[in-house]
Amino acid sequence: MTSISRVSVTEAAVRVIDRLQAEYGDLMFHQSGGCCDGSAPMCFQLGDFQIGSSDVLLGHIHGCPFWMSEDQYDYWKHTHLTVDVTPGRGASFSLEIPMGIRFLIRSRLLTAEEVTSLEAPATGV
Repeated sequence: MTSISRVSVTEAAVRVIDRLQAEYGDLMFHQSGGCCDGSAPMCFQLGDFQIGSSDVLLGHIHGCPFWMSEDQYDYWKHTHLTVDVTPGRGASFSLEIPMGIRFLIRSRLLTAEEVTSLEAPATGV
């Protein structure tokens, strides 16, 4: 049986993550809840963004933990997220912004079978 995940990453985003890891080391992602850049995945050096007790770990993309606030998770829990990149400068503190690109989310609804196969996500500290 194929492993079901809540979050994945495109090859284009993997190349950007590789460049950022070469410069900054270990990274983490947090799905923004609508401030500054709308609802965008934000990339930080691991530990630079304070994870709270209500944050939910959706999974890992290219070795990087991907977190989301519990409120936003409740809204997106039946959705598979794919992290991608696009040209353009976002209005956030995410590490890729100086490169003239930004991470974005592509989404689709999970099938009923996928939903029943998923484990409950972990929560923050």
